[in-house]
Amino acid sequence: MAAMAAPPPAEPPVPPGRCRPSLLAVEPLVFLATVSLGLQGPLATQYLWDRLGAEHGYSGGNSSDSAGCGDGNATADPLRQEVEALVSRWNLYINLGGFFACLFSVTLFGPWSDSVGRRPALILPTAGMALQTGIYLLVMYLELHVAFFLLGRILSGLTGDYNLILASCFSYVADTSERRARTFRVAVLEACLGVAGMVASIGGGQWRKAQGYINPFWLAFAASLAATLYAAFFLRESVKQKKEAKLFTLSHYKAVYRLYTAPEHPSSRWKLALYSLAFFLIVTVHFGAKDIYVVYELGFPLCWTSDLIGYGSAANYLAYLSSLAGLRLLQLCLEDIWVAEIGLVSNIAGLVVMSLATTTPLMFAGYGILFLSLAPTPVIRSKLSKLVSETEHGALFASLACVQGLCSLVSTGVFNSLYPATLNFMRGFPFLFGAIILLIPAAILG
Repeated sequence: MAAMAAPPPAEPPVPPGRCRPSLLAVEPLVFLATVSLGLQGPLATQYLWDRLGAEHGYSGGNSSDSAGCGDGNATADPLRQEVEALVSRWNLYINLGGFFACLFSVTLFGPWSDSVGRRPALILPTAGMALQTGIYLLVMYLELHVAFFLLGRILSGLTGDYNLILASCFSYVADTSERRARTFRVAVLEACLGVAGMVASIGGGQWRKAQGYINPFWLAFAASLAATLYAAFFLRESVKQKKEAKLFTLSHYKAVYRLYTAPEHPSSRWKLALYSLAFFLIVTVHFGAKDIYVVYELGFPLCWTSDLIGYGSAANYLAYLSSLAGLRLLQLCLEDIWVAEIGLVSNIAGLVVMSLATTTPLMFAGYGILFLSLAPTPVIRSKLSKLVSETEHGALFASLACVQGLCSLVSTGVFNSLYPATLNFMRGFPFLFGAIILLIPAAILG
């Protein structure tokens, strides 16, 4: 028995959650980073709307004023449609810049964290987000060209951006959780995203209406900075057997490549590929719809003001909490995969309703039907983490972050291009298109 007791301390990566229950949670860091992102997203789109509208002489460009939008002639206003298309295109450029910058940095830092620890891979991207917010503030203070938004996004992407924060946090959770409880543990982390996003959306919308853009962006900057300090000084390391590793080396990219070409268990290869494909399609539709929510709500016939946009974003984020509760309840009687299928049905139905929304109650009804729409992603993340060894979590979630970055690229390119192209015959067509795409992961998981 004495000989049997020696190995566990020598192999801490297997059940680190049992060995060190005093590990500080990563949830506060996710909360702070998501508050920063949740404040920046809708407000940056509204700022683009106001700036570009003013530059092109559109008197209804101020999103806080619905005057001139409520009449029947607004739908045929070519100047308004031009502003909508410009905002959509600038969102496309900004997201593309962020994607190409973080595509290689995430796959570099993720596998690197398997050796040197998770904390460095959390400090870098949170500091990058603070830098991006600082540049956005300069644009607003000095009224610089909106192209500087693209510069800030690229600099944040070079440090890993929000995708690396999520990859490192999910790796942290996988390091410190037991296999059988991992799906719910991942769902808890995703629920933190929802709480933070809801707080940021409601607060951001009301604050923007009362005081303009600058003060909410100062809070976004403070939240990013607080997340950086938390990772640097308060968060304990989850990787027990740290070792020196070069940062700039191709071996990190090879580690991600080996996950899919030579996994630890050969039978896992097709599962890794199929789960990743399902994840790609689900997140692509989620990102694509989210990209055009604000522009869709600003336009005719909804013509929402900034406070309604904040409530809409909060309702969207509320799906994280309702999906967590639904996941926990459905797990009592169903397999995880069937919970994911029910979540996809919720997502499809909500998008169909939104595609037909011409009134505020109908739009909020669409948000309500999405109450289980985010249940599939924690199920897929958990399934994937169980297909690799504990020492490959960083590489795995870095690859998922890459997939998520590709989702951002594809969704931005498709949905932001599809929206202005379909304005004349069906403004909600991109939502209907997303609902059809979701039938594919439903078939894969089923």
